[in-house]
Amino acid sequence: MSTLAVAKRDFLNVRRSKLVWAPVALYSLFMVLFFYGQSSSSDPDFHMVLFSLLGIGSVLVIPLIALVAAYLSIAGERESGTIKFTLGAPIDRSSVVYGKLLARSVVVIAGLLISFVVGTVAAIVFVPDMSIAYGDYLRFIAITLLYAMGYVAIAVGISAATSARSRAIAASISFFFVFNIGWFSLPISPTEVVSFVLEQLGENPDNYQNLTELVFSLSPTGAYLNTMDFYMPARIASQEAPVSTPSDPFYIQPWFMLVILAAWIVVPLAFGTWRFGKAQLG
Repeated sequence: MSTLAVAKRDFLNVRRSKLVWAPVALYSLFMVLFFYGQSSSSDPDFHMVLFSLLGIGSVLVIPLIALVAAYLSIAGERESGTIKFTLGAPIDRSSVVYGKLLARSVVVIAGLLISFVVGTVAAIVFVPDMSIAYGDYLRFIAITLLYAMGYVAIAVGISAATSARSRAIAASISFFFVFNIGWFSLPISPTEVVSFVLEQLGENPDNYQNLTELVFSLSPTGAYLNTMDFYMPARIASQEAPVSTPSDPFYIQPWFMLVILAAWIVVPLAFGTWRFGKAQLG
């Protein structure tokens, strides 16, 4: 049984899951509401809709879609014992992990693409006079899908590294809390801690602004938020963070945010594959 065979079987099992499609429906609803809200504006702004989608998608909906779709992909089968039947075929454990990643990514990406189609239709119907920047829209969609794949890989990695449903659930919730809430909202967030320590050392805030921006971007959500320069005009992007310039260090450039997002696909998956390969399945 190959990676593709695992992916095909897993896709058939998960494609009808209501827990997966409910957040997709929620994201589609937000799209419709945001575009409908622009219909009452005398000067509808397509980029403000993208800005709103970026906020609600990064903080809640997209991580929820990806984690729900993938957190039990392997741990659920390990607890039930069905993973033994999969591994009874001539297949190595890494192929199981990659097959699960492929299947769950296809489901999540398909769901998000449906949402974007719904959003496009809503824009045309509710705000026919609004100018749609299709180039920016496509870049936003591509980066959003990369962000979603990062969370799918995180969830599959967690699932591969844990042996029970309860542990997979706890680890997924903990990751979401740390990297989507604690990383930005708590008084002891990493950026606040770094700023406090450097202030106590007598450093000028202007000297470590780039460092705190890097720390902010090490979260998958932080990196996603800092890709705005690819598809947002400066007047909107500057509301979230200073617009980058060619003279800025490479590690806070928009292109490096894509590297960080790619790393969030590779590293958790590699860790989960390593742990799953060493696990005793009983």
